Amino acid sequence: MVASAFIRQSARPDASHWDRKARSDFVTNIDREAEWLIGETVMAALPDARIVGEELTPADITADPDEVVWVVDPLDGTTNFLHDYPMYAVSVAAVQGGQPVAGVVVDVVRELVYRSSAGGGAWRGKDRLRVSAVDEPALALLGTGFPFKAPASERMDRYLRDFRRILPQTSGIRRGGSAALDLAHVAEGKLDGFWELGLGAWDIAAGMLLVREAGGVVTDLAGGRAAVAAGDIVAGNPTVHEWLLGELAGGA
Repeated sequence: MVASAFIRQSARPDASHWDRKARSDFVTNIDREAEWLIGETVMAALPDARIVGEELTPADITADPDEVVWVVDPLDGTTNFLHDYPMYAVSVAAVQGGQPVAGVVVDVVRELVYRSSAGGGAWRGKDRLRVSAVDEPALALLGTGFPFKAPASERMDRYLRDFRRILPQTSGIRRGGSAALDLAHVAEGKLDGFWELGLGAWDIAAGMLLVREAGGVVTDLAGGRAAVAAGDIVAGNPTVHEWLLGELAGGA
């Protein structure tokens, strides 16, 4: 993918060129240029396409339920990229009626391409993906993300309560810093489950479909079929998802 190649070959800007969207939410010219490249690629093939990107074209993705919208995160894990922490991705999904119908997540550092389509399965290269078969919470490895954009909020308080209750019941919890890759890792069985609060559509659109097409489940905190705009999501293999959802409901 042209955007991931661009990111790999780009020099990291020094801190004086990091723009803040929020207290700990950064954006740089690398993000913007990568999004522009993705837009150019999509428009070359589909001139009438509507693109919703995190940096340049944020918009309502559900204005027309019949329209296919391309939802783009040009660099999921910008803070990781800026610190040379090797977990960041490019995420692109086609969304219709609030649900992803096709998606690609590219692990930029490892040059791994995850792809899925509705009814077509989830793949990493030529390998078909399946969620894990772990069915005991005590054996499960979970992924998560912190609600870092509002560290002093009630949402953080709720998250910490959930974390304290869930951690002792599992074999561990990891926070990688890229929701797109966390969901890809659920799809390929490296993680057994994942939850995060306050995500954007571009963070989760492609990853949600990967998990579902790999035999997993992705819902909102109420257990309903999560739409791309859900924000708060719970994902996992069917057994771990059901358990994790119950634990999170207990902390509401």
